[in-house]
Parts: sequence; structure tokens; C-alpha cells
Amino acid sequence: MNFCSSPLIINFKNYLEIAGEKGLELSKVSEQVSNDTGVDIIISPPQPALSQVCATVKTPVLSQHVDFSKPGSTTGFMVPEIVKSYGAVGSLINHSEHRIDSIDSIRELVSILKNLQMVSIVCVRTPEEAGTIANFNPDFIAIEPPELIGSGKAVSTENPSIITKSISAVVERSDSSKVICGAGIVDKADVESALRLGAKGVLVASGIIKAKSWYNKIHELASGFKAQSTR
Repeated sequence: MNFCSSPLIINFKNYLEIAGEKGLELSKVSEQVSNDTGVDIIISPPQPALSQVCATVKTPVLSQHVDFSKPGSTTGFMVPEIVKSYGAVGSLINHSEHRIDSIDSIRELVSILKNLQMVSIVCVRTPEEAGTIANFNPDFIAIEPPELIGSGKAVSTENPSIITKSISAVVERSDSSKVICGAGIVDKADVESALRLGAKGVLVASGIIKAKSWYNKIHELASGFKAQSTR
């Protein structure tokens, strides 16, 4: 499917700052910044809010997780077909806070999403994992060292070789998967560094959710995409 070539992905996680109506507010702010800047912004709200968010904004919406489970009598699982029915365009898979133990399940989930014409964004912790996942050709592979998640220390500045090594590992095995960068991204400079190193987008959570002004922070991060595109 056609999708953003260089996205700013906002993972709401389950922070209380976006509980209830606040999640819808952040969704609308994200859409406004995207409209104002022309930068592709994708949002990933908590699972219970998927349907409502999808019905409220035109911004592409991702599920935070999907299970390798089929429609039918599978109570409590996030089934890809059901997620799509809400209006979500794809899903994060294997986030460091919701790891999938079986590599075969990750491969199957990527395949299921592809067959549903949905976007797969598989999270990995190391360049070695990135190389393994690239064999499955997901749309995006997000490199996120777990020790930097929520730290305020961006991988693009703390350990840039993780990004370049991940890109090299992915390019060797896939001609379609794109590498994006997460973990600790908090400002425009972090975004610019990630893109300059070759990442095709960023995945951000607490750097936005915990900000005093959602609009100002998202706009700042989006400006990192605009600055890089003019160089």
C-alpha cells in the first residue's frame, strides 16, 4: 500500500497524560501539526481508543500491537483483521515493552499485515535483530535500544553506529524495508541526526507525551524533517 516515505510516528503508549479524552486531543493536535508543516505524522493510541481515534482524525493510525491470532473465538487478543476494521492502517510489532517471543510469529504477523494491505513496523533492539527481521520484508524496522527508551538520550547522538549498522544489515537482506529510529528522541537536533545517519523516520513517545505543549513539541520535531529535506 502507499504509505509515508519518512514518517514521524507518535506512540502514545499507556501514559495517563493521554487517558480518556486527552488521547483524542493529542490526535487532533498531531493532525493539525501535520497539516501546518506538511510532514507525515502517524499516531499510535492505546488499544481501547483505536476505533474512536480512527473515526475522529484523518491522520494514519497504528495499533500498538497485534497478536498472531485469528478472528473468531479468540477473546482478549488484538486480531489484525479486527484492528483493520477499526480503520487502523497497520501496527507496531515486537516493541521492547511488548516483545514477541517467537520469531516465526513475527514473520507470520508481517505476512498477515501485508496480505491485509496494512503497514508493519517491527521494533528491534540491535543491528543483528534488524538483519534477521529484514528477511521478512516488513515496511519499516524501528531500531530502539531498550536502555535508551524514555531516557531523553537519543540513540542518534548517544550511539549513532547502532543506526548505521542496522541500515547496513537491512540493506543486505531487503530491498524494501526502511529503517526508522526510536529511543530517547526529544528535540529537533535528535531528528536531524537520525535522518542524517540514513534513518527514514523516527518513533517518539515520552518526548512528546510529557511535553508541556504538545503542539510546540510536535512542531519542533517535525521541523527536523523540514530542515533535513532542504539540505
